[in-house]
Amino acid sequence: MHIHILGVGGTFMAGIATLAKAKGHKVTGSDNKIYPPMSDILDELGIKVAEGYDVSVFDDRPDLVVIGNALSRGNLAVEYVLSNRIPYISGPEWLKNNILRDRFVIAVAGTHGKTTVSSLVAWLFESAGLKPGFLIGGVPENFDVSARLGQSDYFIIEADEYDTAFFDKRSKFIHYQPNILIINNLEYDHADIFDSLQDITKQFHHLIRTMSAEAVIIFPSEHAEIDKLIKLGCWSKTETFGSKQSDSWVINVEELSEQKIAITDRDGRMFKIPTPLLGLDNAWNVAAAFGALSLVTKNLQPVINQLPLFANASRRLQLIGIPNSIRVYDDFAHHPSAIASSLTAIKKYVKTRKLIAVLELRSNTMVMGVHKSTLAPALESADLILVLKPNNLTWDLADALKTLSHVVISEKSEVIVQKVAEVAEKEDSVIVMSNGASENLPNRIVRQIEVVETI
Repeated sequence: MHIHILGVGGTFMAGIATLAKAKGHKVTGSDNKIYPPMSDILDELGIKVAEGYDVSVFDDRPDLVVIGNALSRGNLAVEYVLSNRIPYISGPEWLKNNILRDRFVIAVAGTHGKTTVSSLVAWLFESAGLKPGFLIGGVPENFDVSARLGQSDYFIIEADEYDTAFFDKRSKFIHYQPNILIINNLEYDHADIFDSLQDITKQFHHLIRTMSAEAVIIFPSEHAEIDKLIKLGCWSKTETFGSKQSDSWVINVEELSEQKIAITDRDGRMFKIPTPLLGLDNAWNVAAAFGALSLVTKNLQPVINQLPLFANASRRLQLIGIPNSIRVYDDFAHHPSAIASSLTAIKKYVKTRKLIAVLELRSNTMVMGVHKSTLAPALESADLILVLKPNNLTWDLADALKTLSHVVISEKSEVIVQKVAEVAEKEDSVIVMSNGASENLPNRIVRQIEVVETI
């Protein structure tokens, strides 16, 4: 079958292309722009990608078109597909019909941490010899690919609550029908498609309604919004992780350090686990991942020994350089609670003189100003804050941050880079946070610090 994918450059859709190719299909694609690492992955697979949405790609008429959720009515390729009655489908629906239907599905959902936990679960299952398939919203460095079929029944999917396609406004994860569902957290985000947290909660409850009585939902205890979600109705088994003895997986917060965590499993066994991940939220991520693994195997110790080798997907508190003894991190945080978590992790668990936070306001929710009242509290643990302001911002950023001292706001990335290089000193930490490319700020900051050092 010839499958053409519209929007193939995104991580999810590139993963669909990878899986379709592995299933033996002829795969082609289109996208406005495509960048590494997805462009490199598709090129290595021999998947021909056209830049732009010129309808000439349909001269070799495909049997099926998979349409990404970034495309809408008015797009030339979409209009051609509809006018010429070419069969089409969404990415999540194709995944359900062709990959997930006969697999044991482990889905990772929540507002934050999906990529990290999905990558963790994939690595733990791999370390246990289970050879899982997966589709992850990033490229986990242990695998160097965002998707693969695997060689077992197990399939790990990053379960996004964003909408499916212009013709299917349900959340993507409605299609996945997981055997194990991890819900990491639940907060308001994606204000461009959801009017409220209640709207998001409704989609999560639709997901729960699709799960069997034998399925298991793993979530943090004492999380008010998830508690409300479960109380709406739950027909599956549940397990919790947290810091209370009543939890299935208990995290010993007192023993948490930069290099290890201590967790107790549902049978009362304590494991002291070396980890390359920083902070309490990442300890929860590890507990959630081990909770999923322990449902399919009891022999955890060999896997624990492999955890130090875990390499997260890029841009998840990723240390990209230490120029002049200054630690520079690249991070995907863009929601206030994720921003606060990343700053706290460095402040508490990394020996650092001062913490410099660089933030690009890029997500639709941020640009709309939905979180403007909680942005300043999220940043307050940083010693210096530099914000790259988009030129289309319609709300008063300076006013939103007026309670903070030591704030620099600029629409020019070169100003941010120069300022960091001027003020950063040995043993400082710099963290660049954005869910976009952030104009390559992390690497530019590293280079500029190196330039300053040589002067």
